[in-house]
Parts: sequence; structure tokens; C-alpha cells
Amino acid sequence: MKNYASVLKNLVFWLPLVTLVFSCNHQQQQLTSEQISNVKTSVTNLTANIAADISTKGPVAWLNYFENSPDFFMASEGQIVFHNYASAQSFIKDTLVKSISKISLQWGKMRINVLNTQLASIGSDFHEDITSLNANQTVPVDGYFTSTAVLTNAGWKLRNLHWSVKKH
Repeated sequence: MKNYASVLKNLVFWLPLVTLVFSCNHQQQQLTSEQISNVKTSVTNLTANIAADISTKGPVAWLNYFENSPDFFMASEGQIVFHNYASAQSFIKDTLVKSISKISLQWGKMRINVLNTQLASIGSDFHEDITSLNANQTVPVDGYFTSTAVLTNAGWKLRNLHWSVKKH
């Protein structure tokens, strides 16, 4: 019985340790410089298209760039504002387009970090001039934007976002 207890004790110690070592020993995808360049170019084009479409079509254009999946969410000022794509779609179509007539979006210093051939992180300063529908007044907004871009069957989309506005 003592031998059995000793074997069990060793097994309880060594099995998790061995499992941990082997599970952490996965191969990270090594990207070529060409793959990195292609992803950066694609994600840069995504952000340029976002700015152009938001500036010409208004806030409803955001829906073309949000990933329509359960993984999507958006935070602003440290709080979740959209838990999923449906909540973003509902707010934009039912509220935002009724209060904002135009948004002029410009990106500042942008960082794109390629994670793999289908994921990249984005960080950028932004400037928006937001024109309200009712008061026809334009308000400038500056801040910082972060997101994960994911390559889907429909092209590059934003999976999660965070907007923080600079306090003036």
C-alpha cells in the first residue's frame, strides 16, 4: 500500500508538470517579411477605407467594418458599450444616425502589429470632427483607438475596439 501511495504521489506531482511543459511547447507561426508586409498593407488599407467611408457615409459605415460574430465587442472610456455586433448595429441605426449627420475621421500615428496572417493589432491617434444633426454644430474630438483586425471571408474586420477620448 505504501508503494502505491508513493507512485500516486509522484504521479500527482509529475503528470501536471509534464503536461504543462508539453502544452507550452507549441510552435509559434514564423512569418516571412513578405507575409508581415502583406498583412500591414491590408490592415493599413482597412483603416484608410474606414476613414473614407465614415467621412462620406456617416456613422452607419462602421457596421461594414465590425466583425459580425459573437467575438465582437467595443469599449469606450474603460467601459463596454457594445457587448456584440447586434448591440452595435441597434445603437448605430436607432440612435447614432439620428443625432450625427457627419463625421470626419482622420488617423494619426498608427501602429500595426502583425500577430499572424489573419490577426493584427492596431493602435492609433485619431481626430474626428462630429457634426450633430439637430444643432448643426461641429465638435472636434481627439483620442486613441485600439483594435484587433481579423481576416474573415468578407475581408478584414474589427473584432474588438477601444476608444479613449483625450480630456481637454
